[in-house]
Amino acid sequence: MSSLLLGGLVFVFLSAATSIGMMLRGRLPDHHLSSESKDAIRLATAVVGTLSALALGLLIASAKSSYDNAEVEMRTAAARVLLLDRVMAQYGPETDRARQLLRQLIERRLSRGWTAETTDKPSGGAAGEYQDIEAVQGDLRSLSPRNAVQRSIQARALDVSGMVAETHWLLVESGSEGLPWAFLVVVVCWLSLLFTTFGLQAPPNPTVLAILLVCALSVAGAVFLVSDMANPYIGLVRVSDAPLQSALERLGKP
Repeated sequence: MSSLLLGGLVFVFLSAATSIGMMLRGRLPDHHLSSESKDAIRLATAVVGTLSALALGLLIASAKSSYDNAEVEMRTAAARVLLLDRVMAQYGPETDRARQLLRQLIERRLSRGWTAETTDKPSGGAAGEYQDIEAVQGDLRSLSPRNAVQRSIQARALDVSGMVAETHWLLVESGSEGLPWAFLVVVVCWLSLLFTTFGLQAPPNPTVLAILLVCALSVAGAVFLVSDMANPYIGLVRVSDAPLQSALERLGKP
């Protein structure tokens, strides 16, 4: 489900809950909405409101952590790719083909997008990304070092290429992660209960209705941000691919 759709659904649910509360207000007997009844409702909903705020705060913190980790992984991957290219350049012209394969890998990664499916599966006759990096590793293993320096550089290049491959598999393994949906459903139910009580106690005038709708829109916006940041490689709030774009400009240079 897209983040915009999820945010829109939350706004609809909260608006509907507010409308239900206002409808109930007009049908309940007067003594159900006495000052004592309203005080009891406020005390009960204060507990739910506190739990909702804590749960929503945990979701926001978790989504922000996922986004920050993805941003660090992007910069680390770009740095490792550049390091691998420079190490192969130090070996000599025998690594030209491997360096070209590495450049093609980054170009395909940038053109395919950032989901695990687009990077891991063959597309348009091109191999999956893991096959690209394995081809680079195969070329490195086939080298025949002539001295101790080249043997050391070959070992270093294989080590760095292994870290590049590890970054890919981390993306694949974490591709199914995202929002804890059961947790989110419970939070939305709590929020719907809160907005129902808001509508139940609020006088039905345009000013109050507008404020409640703005509050519902604000909460829906928070859920949208949580959902979007929990999937940092897709959506509107996504990790920038500028580090890899910058790395691509430097690849293959002498």
